[in-house]
Amino acid sequence: MFCCSLHLSVCLSNAGDGNPRESSPFINNTDDNKGNLYDGKNMALFEEEMDSNPMVSSLLSKLANYTNLTQGVREHEEADEDEGAKRQTVKSPQMGTFIGVYLPCLQNILGVILFLRMTWIVGTAGILEAFIIVTMCCSCTMLTAISMSAIATNGVVPAGGSYYMISRSLGPEFGGAVGLCFYLGTTFAGAMYILGTIEILLTYIVPNTAIFKAEEKAEEADALLNNMRVYGTCCLTLMALVVFVGVKYVNKLALVFLACVVLSILAIYAGVIKTIFEPPVFPVCLLGNRTLQNHGFDKCMKTEIIDNVTVTTKLWSLFCKGPELNASCNEYFSLNNVTEIQGIPGLTSGVISENLWGSYGPAGMLVEKAIPSVPASDASQDKHMPYVVNDITAFFTLLVGIYFPSVTGIMAGSNRSGDLRDAQRSIPIGTILAIATTTIIYLSCVVVFGACIEGVVLRDKFGDSVKGNLVIGTLSWPSPWVIVIGSFFSCCGAGLQSLTGAPRLLQAIARDGIVPFLRVFGHGKANGEPTWALLLTAVICECGILIASLDAVAPILSMFFLMCYLFVNLACALQTLLRTPNWRPRFKYYHWALSFLGMSLCLALMFISSWYYALVAMLIAGCIYKYIEYRGAEKEWGDGIRGLSLNAARYALIRLEEAPPHTKNWRPQLLVLLNLDSELSVKHPRLLSFTTQLKAGKGLTIVGSVLEGTYLTRESDGKRAEQSIKSAMAAEKTKGFCHVVVSSNLRDGFSHLIQSAGLGGMKHNSVLMAWPASWRQSNDPQSWKNFIETVRETTAAHQALLVAKNVDSFPHQERLAEGTIDVWWIVHDGGLLMLLPFLLQQHKVWRKCKMRIFTVAQLDDNSIQMKKDLQMFLYHLRLNAEVEVVEMAQLIHDRNTASHAALSDKTDATPERVHMTWTKDKFCTERNRNREPNASVAVRDLFNMKPNQSNVRCMHTARWLDS
Repeated sequence: MFCCSLHLSVCLSNAGDGNPRESSPFINNTDDNKGNLYDGKNMALFEEEMDSNPMVSSLLSKLANYTNLTQGVREHEEADEDEGAKRQTVKSPQMGTFIGVYLPCLQNILGVILFLRMTWIVGTAGILEAFIIVTMCCSCTMLTAISMSAIATNGVVPAGGSYYMISRSLGPEFGGAVGLCFYLGTTFAGAMYILGTIEILLTYIVPNTAIFKAEEKAEEADALLNNMRVYGTCCLTLMALVVFVGVKYVNKLALVFLACVVLSILAIYAGVIKTIFEPPVFPVCLLGNRTLQNHGFDKCMKTEIIDNVTVTTKLWSLFCKGPELNASCNEYFSLNNVTEIQGIPGLTSGVISENLWGSYGPAGMLVEKAIPSVPASDASQDKHMPYVVNDITAFFTLLVGIYFPSVTGIMAGSNRSGDLRDAQRSIPIGTILAIATTTIIYLSCVVVFGACIEGVVLRDKFGDSVKGNLVIGTLSWPSPWVIVIGSFFSCCGAGLQSLTGAPRLLQAIARDGIVPFLRVFGHGKANGEPTWALLLTAVICECGILIASLDAVAPILSMFFLMCYLFVNLACALQTLLRTPNWRPRFKYYHWALSFLGMSLCLALMFISSWYYALVAMLIAGCIYKYIEYRGAEKEWGDGIRGLSLNAARYALIRLEEAPPHTKNWRPQLLVLLNLDSELSVKHPRLLSFTTQLKAGKGLTIVGSVLEGTYLTRESDGKRAEQSIKSAMAAEKTKGFCHVVVSSNLRDGFSHLIQSAGLGGMKHNSVLMAWPASWRQSNDPQSWKNFIETVRETTAAHQALLVAKNVDSFPHQERLAEGTIDVWWIVHDGGLLMLLPFLLQQHKVWRKCKMRIFTVAQLDDNSIQMKKDLQMFLYHLRLNAEVEVVEMAQLIHDRNTASHAALSDKTDATPERVHMTWTKDKFCTERNRNREPNASVAVRDLFNMKPNQSNVRCMHTARWLDS
């Protein structure tokens, strides 16, 4: 019976008193912040104390300190107010779920799209399709919030917002990609809010201040865009100056911006209830079934009777060439009558049945009501008439892209992670409750708008049919100006918050150093304000403003936010599915299937909204991820992606074990055997450069070496040798693994490496080593014996052996301008001799070298036919090489003669270069010089030797070697 006991002892004590910390009710809190824990909870001993600080007073006190700005703003504000004092960097948590998470998320989600585009989306898509759009987008953010909640409950939530939380949980690659996508989305959101601010200003508040004015109706769209560009640029400059001077002014108005949003929502619902009893009077004038712009006339009639005299109205002059009754008029105007309907018939009017289905159409399409009319034969002049028309081509996927920014802002609460009393509890509850609340508001708005407002008014984007009023404002109580003013300040506040939060996010990414070229944006003013990051944010925001159309900017930021949410869902799903050791979220009702569903929904919404924007966003995010992985991922934050990589490697190794590699997938997987000198430095570093040129970073490379001795005595030398080899590998740009073995002798050490290097299916199939230097002059016979034994053991292991002779003379990094790679081919090699030079040619050093294949012909062979056959064989292998067929005689010398001995001595003393290429003339000359009978018999026996047929078949099956 086996018994095991594990003893863990943890000692926690207070400084100086020796008492256990567990005995204190204030664990992990100092005396300074004890009061904060119970602030506002009214733990009064006497009833009289309730009067001094009641619960409502505590709530109002917290609301007075409410801020919708990202973390870090308060510290900068305090530094501005007290420049001489030391800047505070750590503050005790103050905010709960309601103030710290719920309200900021609510304020960021309810914004410009609700006020400016929601009615148009409902009218264009119809109630049913608008309901589908809202449901899809809100489901996407809800599933993403669940994934983010899992991250928030996985451990201690670091201060710094969503970027810090995600990067420290999911790793620098995911964190950087999510952070930069979130930054770009927030920056373009600032442009969208500024464009919304200018649209409200120029369309509904002071339309007469427009600089560019259209002389004709067809020029109105261009004039509006130019006005948006000019005023938007001025507004951006002003907001950027406010943020640069001090965010304390933005912070002081945070509660005002929140109040604008809340009061606007309440005004809408109050107006809806009022329509049941007394619908507001907003008449809409129709000519036939066409909706008219109610700007240039005051009465919806063609003529009127004044003092028993029939006179024409201002409406008449818009369609006729004169005020006379017999004047020439537009054909459609003459054929149809004008009627007046109520634009807001009310909740019980039954108009909901008319608004169930959508009414999509191209730009310039007339906004018409489904009533009979007399068509005109000539419609060429309709574009000059005061009709309400579509300003853009509307279709379902476009509406999805325009609407999605209205459900973003779910990370507003997590951005205050350092200011929350209990971030692991507040972020999930506050975020999910905010999304649930806004989802109910949006879905109810879809039904309410469709049930209270006429369809022609809903499709009237700018309210031209209701005398230029904001369409959603016509439904509010007590006045449309409540919504106009509220939405104006809401958009201003949201724009300022975007310009405040985006630079700080970029500054945080830059200071982490995971993206090297962004480090310059980590600097700022003395108090930490991100000056350079603010400048870049303003430049990117200006690009969005130059687009000048809110409908065109909205899909762009939708892509970046969707890509951000996609990364969050993907990482959480993979970690939960594979159950990495450091992935232990406390979010119990979270499941991996929800994250996969959220990821799929994000991906679907991206391509539904705009497939080309989706491809661009995916390309940008992918480039960011790969760049951080390649250059900047030097941070080790204990993230879950490292565990995910381990699981993926384990899965891949098990798959490799299932079956041996096919010949199509075969490539040399190298075990490089290195020798070290007495200083533990690599003797032949060119062997590593040759490995780099041969492998080009592909396949498996294991660099091994052996130290003589015992591991206990040479442990430190083994680590030094490993570091020396890794440094040499880095210098030679060799990608692979290093393995140093300490053994009693070199022979056993190399034997162990050949047998045990690698793991599972990731094992070497080839051994690369250098030719032993000066082994003939060595007094120790063990040097050449070790080499011979290594050759024999490699052969016994059925592995290929590559021996590099004179490796120190091999090319390093310099490119060869010309040259040849000569291969003496034999059929027994299985194709390896042809594969190696081809792999070398893929590297830049050998790219300009030509490949030559030499083969030996027997005396009775047809050399011409052999050359043709070999050329065809190389063609099938897709190898570009020159073929040379040569005839070589085996020179047999009598080693017992004195001349042969003298020749051998001379060769040893003064080695000459041996020419291995034999021509036919040289062969005949040599054959005549060596006419001994026994030599002829030996040559004949040599050429009559036949290769092993199994090796021949192996060669033919290895024809399609994968390079």
